[in-house]
Amino acid sequence: MPTLAVERDALFASLGRTYTDEEFDELCFEFGVELDEITSEREEALKSITVKMDKAAIAQLSTVVIYKVDVPANRYDLLCIEGLSRALKIFLGDMDAPVYTVVNPSSKMETMTVHPSTAQIRPFVVCAILRDVTFTTERYNSFIDLQDQLHRNLCRQRTLVAIGTHDMDTTVGPYHYDARAPDAIEFVPLVSAAPAGTAFLAGDLLEHYSTEPACKHLKPYVPIIQNSPVYPVVLDANDTVLSLPPIINGDHSKITLDTKNVFIECTATDLTKANIVLDTMVTMFSEYCATPFSVEPVEVNFVDTEGTVTKSYVTPVMAVRKERAPVKLVNSLIGINITAERMVELCNKIQLGPASVVNEGTELEVSVPPTRSDILHAVDICEDVGIAYGYNNIVKRVPKTCTVGGEQPLNHLGDLLREEIGRAGYIEVLTHGLCSTRDNFTALRTPVNLAHAVTLSNPANVEYQVVRTTLLPGLLKTLQHNKGASFTSGFKLFEISDVVVQDSEYVMTETIVGCKNVRRLCATYAGPTSGFEIIHGLVDRIMTLCEVAPEPEYVANSGKGDEEKFRVSREGWFYTIQGLDENDARARTYFPGRAAQVFLSKPSTGGLGNRVSIGTFGILHPEVLQNFDIQYPSSSVELNLEALL
Repeated sequence: MPTLAVERDALFASLGRTYTDEEFDELCFEFGVELDEITSEREEALKSITVKMDKAAIAQLSTVVIYKVDVPANRYDLLCIEGLSRALKIFLGDMDAPVYTVVNPSSKMETMTVHPSTAQIRPFVVCAILRDVTFTTERYNSFIDLQDQLHRNLCRQRTLVAIGTHDMDTTVGPYHYDARAPDAIEFVPLVSAAPAGTAFLAGDLLEHYSTEPACKHLKPYVPIIQNSPVYPVVLDANDTVLSLPPIINGDHSKITLDTKNVFIECTATDLTKANIVLDTMVTMFSEYCATPFSVEPVEVNFVDTEGTVTKSYVTPVMAVRKERAPVKLVNSLIGINITAERMVELCNKIQLGPASVVNEGTELEVSVPPTRSDILHAVDICEDVGIAYGYNNIVKRVPKTCTVGGEQPLNHLGDLLREEIGRAGYIEVLTHGLCSTRDNFTALRTPVNLAHAVTLSNPANVEYQVVRTTLLPGLLKTLQHNKGASFTSGFKLFEISDVVVQDSEYVMTETIVGCKNVRRLCATYAGPTSGFEIIHGLVDRIMTLCEVAPEPEYVANSGKGDEEKFRVSREGWFYTIQGLDENDARARTYFPGRAAQVFLSKPSTGGLGNRVSIGTFGILHPEVLQNFDIQYPSSSVELNLEALL
């Protein structure tokens, strides 16, 4: 959770109220945040093991009380004192939620022209203008701190979005967003260890930030663009560099306490997040404009190589959207029983007003302001209504039903098998549920069957394209990343976890989900030999533990007839192992002729002879090993555990 550090006295002055530490802690709980720590600059220095200061220097530090408040990770509007105090005042009923307005200029709207070269590196930009802003030292510091908070959280260390703020009176519009070669960009940066006024070429500046200790706070951002053939750059009409995103702004347009008009630009790789960041910046600090909570828009025009406008939009969006939640759902999730009209009143405390009751009183419709990008679903509305109602006001009730909790049979079976397989020398791993299409299909030499897998429509990267349909890629990647381990005596891994497959008939709480979880067991052996007999032995051991007897023909082949007299098994449960048909798509993962299929017969399938396949095992194909860069022969098994219940 992000932590906001605010001076206690400044916060209380903004609230127009004073509290004891205990009272403010209780207020934070009621509002849904947490007062994590009460400290001061001097106290922080005394506790720090990294800050080396003598007693005289520590004595000079401030003793002003600082509250460190933990806020939810998706509440970007609470990352500055302006947002926190405003939200608390609305919650306490001391003020109404402000109405944010986009005011068109009396003359021509400012424009930002986006050149096609930016598509190579950071293709999006959004802009806004704050007019007639009045800065004080405290407001200026908060303005900078909010940018840092957003960069650390929503902007993912500036990889997704980078914020640039400029004194508009020092610039000349219209503005341009371009991407140029590093040696074609020269400007005086806002921060450097060189003498004041020293200009740098962009490439030299990034090298300076990488090596200069005085600029170490900028070093983490250098790799974002350093190896790109072009660097993004924001310029004004005179071709003056305003910023080199996501690294640094130019000194020419720096913000000071005397700045009156602020030009804000956010360059990004994700347009949605860029709009959220821009809306957050302008809603938090537009209260200091001559017309509070107003912002001037900027038209963003994308042009082609000939200068023709191909696309355009106006920012900031500042949209107020409508979301709905069933009244019955709100009461049910919170555990209360209030009227829809009471819910409408509570919405005003949490910045979701004006609200109304629709659909003959069955649904609550709220107005989501641009500050509340965290409201995505009806459940989010329920949560906020619960906060407004007050968790301490929810009456504790004895449940109407009396039940005894217990572990699900499938989970219990998995836990027992984990212990036994671990005793057999296998190391348990826990791998990612998402993987690439290549790892899930192509690398295993199986046909790509996206009709069988659940795919992500907008994956974060190539490693998270599909929900895995097999556990094997995770184990093979674990082998790949443990080449330094000893394989002399064999390297054994296993995992018991879920895969997800599409199922158009699977129903959960009267809803057709479209997919379902399937509990699987997967194990691999890699070593000097293929280890087929080791994996085969593990299969027999698992069946013994699950009290499943081998079929008579299978026993006859094994030469262990006498031992089977003493086997404990469930009546009517049998298994056998047969060669895997080479025409089976799963056989492509294994070495030809060295793969087997496990069949199970049980009363629910019709008893002995009525078999269903519950898994396969065998020696992995050399191409599969090569695809995962595994240097030792390997064997694997994967079984469906749900069939063994």
